[in-house]
Amino acid sequence: MNEIELSAGTVQYVDTGGDGPVVVLLHGLLMDASLWDGVIADLSADHRCIAPTLPFGAHRRRMNDGADLSLRGIAGLVVEFLDRLDLQDVVLVGNDTGGAVVQLVLGAEPKRVAEAVLASCEAFDNLPPGLTGRVLALSGKLSPRLFGAFMQQLRLKAVRRSPLAFGTLTKRGDATTARWITPLLEQPELRAETVRMLRAVFADSGLLTRAAEDLHRFDRPALVVWAAEDRVMPPDHGRRLAKLLPQATFVEVADSYTLIPLDQPGEFARLIRALCASAGR
Repeated sequence: MNEIELSAGTVQYVDTGGDGPVVVLLHGLLMDASLWDGVIADLSADHRCIAPTLPFGAHRRRMNDGADLSLRGIAGLVVEFLDRLDLQDVVLVGNDTGGAVVQLVLGAEPKRVAEAVLASCEAFDNLPPGLTGRVLALSGKLSPRLFGAFMQQLRLKAVRRSPLAFGTLTKRGDATTARWITPLLEQPELRAETVRMLRAVFADSGLLTRAAEDLHRFDRPALVVWAAEDRVMPPDHGRRLAKLLPQATFVEVADSYTLIPLDQPGEFARLIRALCASAGR
């Protein structure tokens, strides 16, 4: 695991190195870079894959005091990450809340982005998203101590697999989701930071509706990938996003919930590879 010191704090990231197009992969809330393990295992044969662990609750390095942990703040952190690593012409990919971050980057500062992929993510008024998101938003209103007690329940598979947690997000990824909650269970100092992050992320329910108005500025190739069985992110939102992006294609992926990289990593990698090939890379 690599590390880089950014203005908000230390960010850990996976970097496979190698030649080929650079693919930067962003995860969602209470997740880390391991969301992309299956995709990276496939794609890294002919692409350089980079996956940062964002301060979304499953990270292990506490951010600096006063760091902006709102969605706009995290988008700014991603732009800084691309700049500091001097990454050029990247394919910027986001799933779940990572896709919300990608939307904010595309509308503000996409100079290093050559292609973009939005995969089953929050959009428009779907913030917080579905029952899972509403439960997470409510948990962020708790004190750090009570939030920690709430998270302890996720040790139980039956709770993790319920619609209140990860049950409607992935069909096959329970082992991975169990690892995501470990930092919060083991590191008390992260609980207060995660509560602060959740409050900041859900403070502005109209943020993504406004962000959608700027998506027309990204006039480079884009792919909108949606899980056909998504119960959290409405498929119609995917079609709307594809219409707003001037060069976007919409694709549905069968036999998957929201976290397509966990449920269908091979198909996800194939779609990214095809996007790069269609762009002549």
